Amino acid sequence: MSLLYAPGPVDFNWAAPSCDCLAHVYGNAAGHPDRVRRYPSDMTNAEWAAVRPLPPVPVWLQGRGGRPEGYCHRRLLGAVRYLVASGISWRAMPADFPGWGRVYAFFRRWREHGLIAEFHDRLRGKVREREGREAEPTAGIVDEQSVRAEAPVPAASRGYGGGKKVPGRKRHLVTDTLGLLLVVAVTAANIGDRDSAAGLLNRLRRLHRDITLVRADGGCTGGLVGRCRDKLALALEIVKRTDDITGIVVLPGRWVAERTFAWLMSSRRLARDYETLPATSEAMIRW
Repeated sequence: MSLLYAPGPVDFNWAAPSCDCLAHVYGNAAGHPDRVRRYPSDMTNAEWAAVRPLPPVPVWLQGRGGRPEGYCHRRLLGAVRYLVASGISWRAMPADFPGWGRVYAFFRRWREHGLIAEFHDRLRGKVREREGREAEPTAGIVDEQSVRAEAPVPAASRGYGGGKKVPGRKRHLVTDTLGLLLVVAVTAANIGDRDSAAGLLNRLRRLHRDITLVRADGGCTGGLVGRCRDKLALALEIVKRTDDITGIVVLPGRWVAERTFAWLMSSRRLARDYETLPATSEAMIRW
């Protein structure tokens, strides 16, 4: 991950900036009027204090060209959070946020350059340390969720999942034992769990070298267990539900991932898949 992160403010371009984000401190955002925080998705001052040191430093602040930004970073982060939580379209962005085109450009830039994944991973490390854990996990849980796809999703990246009988896409996640996201992939719903898990676990090994144990459901049985042991140095533990039990059953070691899916479904933008690109769906999940 990049080591170029924002230090504490050392100098201000304006006499009395209303925000301590980089665009206010070093850029041109201080000339814009303040925004009154009124939505449930708005960050509190305490949340902003925790988030402020973590976003990557913009290229214009690194002396690599570009005009200093004129839009508050806290306001841009709040706009994307509002969109994910409320399920609105980009063009329905409320007027007290920057224009929807500006917010979408910010979102797309972070998606294309991997900045949202970087930002998310740093936040996850802080949460783990707050819970008395090491920043990097040693165990994970892999699971998947099928969701219906809406009209903007092209036929090339959607399918019919025979198991859940859902036409749309499938979300494949690896979480840590707290339910925090480690790896995410979005595919057509007809992609089998074993096929998707192979690529997902390859990415997990590449991104998280301390992982030694992964729990999965019965869909990952077969040669994948041996491949994980021999090629990835991962112990893949299959947690199955017994055939004589009906109804909802809490499976040891796997219920954490199910809770993570429940967290995602509380955001209206994630209740279905509305995104043209699978990469955009993955970025929405990280947000």
